[in-house]
Amino acid sequence: MIHGRAAVTQLPPVTAVLLAINIGLFILSSVVPSAYSWLAQANWLIHAGEWWRLVTGAFLHGGIMHIFFNMYALWLFGPQIERQVGSASFAALYGAALLWGSALFLIMVPGGLAVGASGAIFGLFGAWIAASYRIRHTAAGKRLFQQLVVLLGINLLLPFVLSGIAWQAHVGGLIAGLAIVWGWQKVGMRREGARARTAIAIGAAAIAVLLSVVAVLVGS
Repeated sequence: MIHGRAAVTQLPPVTAVLLAINIGLFILSSVVPSAYSWLAQANWLIHAGEWWRLVTGAFLHGGIMHIFFNMYALWLFGPQIERQVGSASFAALYGAALLWGSALFLIMVPGGLAVGASGAIFGLFGAWIAASYRIRHTAAGKRLFQQLVVLLGINLLLPFVLSGIAWQAHVGGLIAGLAIVWGWQKVGMRREGARARTAIAIGAAAIAVLLSVVAVLVGS
């Protein structure tokens, strides 16, 4: 997932669509603030049956810097993964990381409120770390792995410095990204393994949904 040689003259489709949806909803929510009321991940409302918030909250952002950093990370980490593993597998990875971030935040903060794509972004981050770990014995791989670990450490420490960060979503997405790419490496990264890779990511997403359902049932 690190050495793809595909043309990079344009964004691959899923990355482009995700950027468009996030930016479009940011503009919409700036014009129609009530969008937050309907779409944010308000965990007490998920417990009341508004399940869509597990997904929609990850497409809203709380300010210009919030969306800038998340979309920059998506633009930075997403395209090469998508080109290497295929659009379907990439979409499933992004969705699974998103759901794992939402699920862990739901479980750990039942009365919490959050917005942002950070859980999904940390899933892509985890995917890059897992891929670079495999090639850490090369000079370039070692350097990349070390840089990513340092960057991860900084991001994981931020919640202890800045308030209002849903670190639970970060951890959930990171776990999903690491686990999914580990599974991908077991089935292989060749084109013929695309269906198996997509199935692994969808399976991870299903587990996140199941955990969310259990959390709501237990909390009822």
